[in-house]
Amino acid sequence: MNNKIWLSSPHMGGTEEKYVKEAFDTNWVAPLGPNVDGFEKDLESFLGNDVHVAALSSGTAALHLALIILGVKASDEVICQSMTFSASANPIAYQGATPVFVDSEERTWNMSPEYLEAAIQDRIRKGKKPKAIIVVHLYGMPAEMDTIMEVADKYEIPVVEDAAEALGSSYKGRPLGTFGAMSILSFNGNKIITTSGGGALVSPNEEWIKKARFLATQARDNAPHYQHSHIGYNYRMSNICAGIGRGQMEVLQERVQQRRNNFESYKAVFGANEAISFHEEVSADFYSNRWLSTVLVNEDSGISREDIRLALEKQNIESRPLWKPMHLQPVFEDAPFYGDGASERLFKDGLCLPSGSNLLQTEIERVIKIINTCFSNVSQTT
Repeated sequence: MNNKIWLSSPHMGGTEEKYVKEAFDTNWVAPLGPNVDGFEKDLESFLGNDVHVAALSSGTAALHLALIILGVKASDEVICQSMTFSASANPIAYQGATPVFVDSEERTWNMSPEYLEAAIQDRIRKGKKPKAIIVVHLYGMPAEMDTIMEVADKYEIPVVEDAAEALGSSYKGRPLGTFGAMSILSFNGNKIITTSGGGALVSPNEEWIKKARFLATQARDNAPHYQHSHIGYNYRMSNICAGIGRGQMEVLQERVQQRRNNFESYKAVFGANEAISFHEEVSADFYSNRWLSTVLVNEDSGISREDIRLALEKQNIESRPLWKPMHLQPVFEDAPFYGDGASERLFKDGLCLPSGSNLLQTEIERVIKIINTCFSNVSQTT
């Protein structure tokens, strides 16, 4: 059996162990400490734009706190991009609110500004002005942020950027995660950098970040005993995990370049194949970290994305369909949806190829060889 090729596995840089060792040596084995403070400062420095950062246990926790801070409550509505991972939508349900799903546009695969405005107008007509907009930068590709922010500002609805997949990406030279009233990052094991498990809440509003840290540590009041005036959560990042993050920040730019190189390797081979199209940067304004290299497979060629996925799986290579849109998920089947089915078409034909920054060139060549074999077999039978 060939060695396993993973879709996107953790990739250590070498200095993570130093920060973790410091945590052990100084007994900072807790959800606070120098590494947490240092990691937050590292992220603030990288993102710029006068943002503040709270390091948390996950990106989902960050999104949950963002909605709490924005005052989202039971019976409220929150607009959410439909084509995304479920963690973008689940915190809306945590608050007892209703997600209103908006379709993608086919240039970036992200939230359609046209259907966003249509959704807002219709919800207002129905007496339910949305409390927030969650826009996702899918697979590291920037959304159409100028137009989305223009629509959001027009109706005075705060934007929460889900940049879980997009650390290191930028739009018009500005880092993703710095456009919204709040933004979230993820450092899960498969992300561009990892803290084993973790996330962060980002905002230019320092008071909101202070409130997030307070809520994330069980909302303990300033008293000698344990006193609580608010519902709190156990959402703070540990000092050990933050130590991993500090080491990972030292190689972030290198990791972005490695993943962009993966994309270019795939495109160099399959760019002329009319059956395969790539998730392209729309213009020089769009810079993707290429967290995952993703393609669409035209079934008219006689090959489907599922044919390719199964062929790779047979050879011990992990690939994955694109995210199944949230409005198609059983748990959200009753939620409102605005769109024309673009995300459904993307899901039907889309495939995520192995994309880790630690991929060897020989492993990429294995992936390419199997995909080429799929097309060769079809041509031989037609």
